Amino acid sequence: MTKRRTVLRWAAGASALPLAGISRAAGAPKEVRLDYAYYSPSSLVLRRFGWLEEDFGRDGIAVKWVFSAGSNRALEYLNGNSIDIGSSAGLAALLSKANGNPIRTPYIYSRPEWTALVVRKDSPIQTLSDLKGRKVAATKGTDPYLFLLRALQTAKLRRGDIEHVALQHADGRTALEQGRVDAWAGLDPLMAASELDAGSRLIYRNVAFNTYGFLNVRDEFLQTHPAQVRRVIAGYERARRWILGNTTEAAKILSEEAKVSLQVALLQLKLRTDLSNPQPSAEHVKALQGAAPILLDEQLVKPGTDLDKVITELVDTRFARGLTDTSA
Repeated sequence: MTKRRTVLRWAAGASALPLAGISRAAGAPKEVRLDYAYYSPSSLVLRRFGWLEEDFGRDGIAVKWVFSAGSNRALEYLNGNSIDIGSSAGLAALLSKANGNPIRTPYIYSRPEWTALVVRKDSPIQTLSDLKGRKVAATKGTDPYLFLLRALQTAKLRRGDIEHVALQHADGRTALEQGRVDAWAGLDPLMAASELDAGSRLIYRNVAFNTYGFLNVRDEFLQTHPAQVRRVIAGYERARRWILGNTTEAAKILSEEAKVSLQVALLQLKLRTDLSNPQPSAEHVKALQGAAPILLDEQLVKPGTDLDKVITELVDTRFARGLTDTSA
């Protein structure tokens, strides 16, 4: 109860909190637009219970939810000013910002193991080396796609050594199970469902290659409405703590929203989702620094791009300080 009161107190007093380099809002927005995604269980819980609607409604501010089918979609919506706050993988956010998307990340909604390389249960493919010359489905601009590229490097393979089939996550799963591709860079909960429902096998896992779940905010919105961003983060904190104390109930929400079995949702939440460290920190900067070379190696950003500088500009280690408590 003490921790919950602390979070709510910070949310209520958000507009009074100064922050160097962030301007105070001239006025409240008419609405706050944010996404929800099956790969972000906290967003599903927050939307289901209407906590943000309850909070912002007291000030006459509407809340608009937009579904993101993948990091690529969330980042496109942010870049196109269709939403103010959106959820993506960390490396996908870095790639997008390096290519001009004006975003910052003041909150980490999870550390997941949400992607791996998947084949059918009867596939002859056993190792990464066996992927040479094969069709592999992956969604460009997402963690699974970047995971695929990094995984290939460990087997001394490059992007040109496979036939990449660009499909959105759900379509990639379908293509794999129907035999139209040989492998798929999966994403939970679809990946867990393919494992449990279709017997698909994970041939390569590496939690270190799964970058964190980043809650990204458009720079302009963060500069203009910092109090509202803090209130959204306080809502995410409430959802995170609720999931930690009610994991099975949270899995039921994920199951209903994503239309997967409860067993699939429990696999994603209990075994592949770490909610312990929501405050952006040196840990997340270091993870991106380790992953960043793939963006240059594969020419996904302009040659000479200073990715260390982009990382520093992306990962905001100060904004949510005090709103998050990693001891929870």
